[in-house]
Amino acid sequence: MGDAAPALARTAWLLCGDVHQADELVQQALVRTYLAWPRARERDPLAYARRVLANLRIDTWRRRRREVLTDPGDLPDGATPSGAQRQADRDQLVRALATLSTRQRRVVVLRHLEGLSEAEVAEDLGVTVGTVKSTASRALARLRASLGEDAAAGPGRPTDPRSTR
Repeated sequence: MGDAAPALARTAWLLCGDVHQADELVQQALVRTYLAWPRARERDPLAYARRVLANLRIDTWRRRRREVLTDPGDLPDGATPSGAQRQADRDQLVRALATLSTRQRRVVVLRHLEGLSEAEVAEDLGVTVGTVKSTASRALARLRASLGEDAAAGPGRPTDPRSTR
């Protein structure tokens, strides 16, 4: 049964999606299989342990499931993107920022991602406010063009760099 632990760990991880919870489930399943060894030995012990594992996971769902109804007015307006989608959006933005010149990238990051005012960006970079405005305008046009091309490749991608904050 000791060599079955990796297979059970994979199954547990697929059931719950958390490594620590999966390890706990495997330990509990092995203990219960050990306690019922005469019965488990009659059939396939690995299949018995897998069934115990699945039952333990279902018990966990039942124990933790406490439905709390929320007023629809308390829910956020839009759905938040998944972690994978946010990572993909961030990667797309980083690639688009890499197409900008150093000055354009600095202006866009300071102005739109860090939220500094035009005067603060101008002071930080040692340029005039007009230079910040014109550089930001050109950089944003270039980003929109770059992100627009990438957005055609995949749905749900932002066209405004500020939307990935």
